[in-house]
Amino acid sequence: MPDSEAVITPHLLRRWPLPDPAGDKESRGTVLVVGGSRFNPGAVLLAGTAALRAGAGRLQLAVAEESAVAVSVAVPEARVVGFPASGAPDEVLELAAEADVVALGPGLDDIEQTTDLMRGVLEAAGPQTAVVLDAYALGALSKDPKLLRQRRAVLTPNVTEAAHLLGSEPGDDLATAAREVASRYQAVVSLYGHIAAPDGSGWREESGDAGLGTSGSGDARAGVVAGLLGRGAEPAQAACWAAYAHAVSGQRLSPRYGRTGFLARELVDEVANTIATV
Repeated sequence: MPDSEAVITPHLLRRWPLPDPAGDKESRGTVLVVGGSRFNPGAVLLAGTAALRAGAGRLQLAVAEESAVAVSVAVPEARVVGFPASGAPDEVLELAAEADVVALGPGLDDIEQTTDLMRGVLEAAGPQTAVVLDAYALGALSKDPKLLRQRRAVLTPNVTEAAHLLGSEPGDDLATAAREVASRYQAVVSLYGHIAAPDGSGWREESGDAGLGTSGSGDARAGVVAGLLGRGAEPAQAACWAAYAHAVSGQRLSPRYGRTGFLARELVDEVANTIATV
């Protein structure tokens, strides 16, 4: 297995161009984001908006039913449906069956509910549907790897979530940890700037700074991955471009807010321009 990582630079990304965005919104994919608990509906808002900023054509959001109206008003570009405390209603399963990309996990806070949602949604989604798993969805996956049926998948753990996926602390060598998770779950992994594919390929993003460690930042990154998958990028490509867009968007904000003063919603607003200027 290779033990080196390619550094993600604008030059590398230009040699690995994203699919041509020409065409109508259907040609840029439908992204369904499933998440958002009663007390954390904003995570879905961040992830969904980031998917649109990354170029997805259509956005659909499935959130806790008590938050659905508020989220619908906050994101008028999206179709929003609600789900109850247990299980996934038919409307959500129908959206999953039609989606090109399903992002699961942002804002969920109950492992049993998350497992129920994952089981229903991922069974309803087609085998070629691209999947992004984040936050509590990664905890559910660590308990039952068979939940993930799709092979076009990107996992976006933080260090704690990586420990759950591995069954042990990842230590300081996050590149090795990312490769181990990628091999174990046969999915692309994006772990704090380290991206690994199941075949052992690896990349490293070096532009990230302390300000990215802010509330909602991970939700934004997962949304960017989903949006790029919607545009037709392959999982490793989407993860690498998203890591760069996420980190460099933070760099763009630093002159205005300092290294640690910007918000995740402000990161999202920089994503489109960052991608466009690569």
